[in-house]
Amino acid sequence: MKLNNLQDLLIHELRDIYNAEQQITKALPKMIKATSSTQLKSAFEEHLMVTEKQIERLDKVFEIIGEKSTGEKCKAMEGIIREAETMLSERADSSVMDAALIASAQRVEHYEIAAYGTVCTYAKQLGMNDVLDLLHKTLEEEKMTDEKLTMIAEKSVNLKAQ
Repeated sequence: MKLNNLQDLLIHELRDIYNAEQQITKALPKMIKATSSTQLKSAFEEHLMVTEKQIERLDKVFEIIGEKSTGEKCKAMEGIIREAETMLSERADSSVMDAALIASAQRVEHYEIAAYGTVCTYAKQLGMNDVLDLLHKTLEEEKMTDEKLTMIAEKSVNLKAQ
């Protein structure tokens, strides 16, 4: 895809995010299975459901802009997830593994926050208010997930791992 203008770049970035979200839906069940913390397991299960809704929201975005969602492989997310999977293969105390899982999940969230922040900026610049509203909702969900993971880490998991 040739990037001739900001709308082309928006579409490119949206396809990247779409693929990233799909990769996350495949990785989260492994993280759910690996955690020993019921609070963390619950947070991961909740985020899996939220991620599936975010994919539906992206489908709506693509419908609004008249584009297909396919085409880009998110190599960054692939690398973040590969790193998380490597961590899962480590021999670690269960509470230490939970702390490592939170670290991996927050890497995912921080990437998503950056990606959604960028496409929100593009949509705003392009006057695509319907698209902006959908993307901004997801951006806020990603920020809330990150905050929730921080709270679980600081109030429970990291203390047990210490």
